[in-house]
Amino acid sequence: MKISMIAAMSSNRVIGINNDLPWHLPDDMKYFMETTKHHCVIMGRKNYESLPPKFRPLPDRTNLVVTRQGDYETPGCERFDSIEAAIEFARNTGEEELFIIGGGQIYQLGQALADKIYLTEIHADIEGGEVFFPELTSDWLEKTRTAHGVDERHQYAFDFVTYERG
Repeated sequence: MKISMIAAMSSNRVIGINNDLPWHLPDDMKYFMETTKHHCVIMGRKNYESLPPKFRPLPDRTNLVVTRQGDYETPGCERFDSIEAAIEFARNTGEEELFIIGGGQIYQLGQALADKIYLTEIHADIEGGEVFFPELTSDWLEKTRTAHGVDERHQYAFDFVTYERG
C-alpha cells in the first residue's frame, strides 16, 4: 500500500488559521477531492473538527480520525489512537493508496511513513498562521510541477507539486 500525504501550504508553510484554510482556491479543492476520492484518509481530531459539518465525514472516502481522546465521537468515521493503527486498518481493507490529510501534527508524524507527497505550493506569505506543514527532509525529490496562475476565482498563484522519496 502506498502512503501519501496531500496538503496545500503557503510560501511560509502555513496550512491553517483559526481552524480553517486561510485561502479559497477552488481548483485546489477540486484537486484534493478528485485525488482522495474512494480512498482512506487519515486526519487528526482538530482537522476533523475544522471540516464543515455538512462534509463530516468527507464523502466517498473512508475517514480515519486519530485522537488520544478515547471517548471522542466521530460519527461515520473510524477512530484510532495512533497514526500507525489507522494505517494498519487501511492496509487491512486492501487500500492501494492511503492519504494523510492533516493537520500539522499528523503531517509531522506521517512524513517518516509516507512514500509520496501531493503538495499545493501557494505563492504567498500568509500572516497569522497557527498550523504549519513540516519542512521536508532531504530524501524527497520533486517529480512533477504544474503551475496555476491568479484568475477571477483564485487570489493566489500556486503550483501542484508531487514529491517522492529518493
